[in-house]
Amino acid sequence: MLNMLAVLQQAAPTTIGAGLAVVGAGIAVLGAGLGIGRIGGHMAEAIARQPEAGANIQTAAIILSVFIEGAALFGLVIALLA
Repeated sequence: MLNMLAVLQQAAPTTIGAGLAVVGAGIAVLGAGLGIGRIGGHMAEAIARQPEAGANIQTAAIILSVFIEGAALFGLVIALLA
């Protein structure tokens, strides 16, 4: 039992490492929020200029948002595992 406790204590991240992981996760989420916000804003402008192309613009914007969310999720997982 004592050997297992020693192994777990060595495997636990340090306080500094845990803090940096939280900062990394925050940056990933912040970047995703900014990216998706820009996509939404530009999508609204594009649809206002060409309403007949609204369906195509909306589809492209949703696909781009999914890619950004996937990258943000990947960054979040990596930051929290580190």
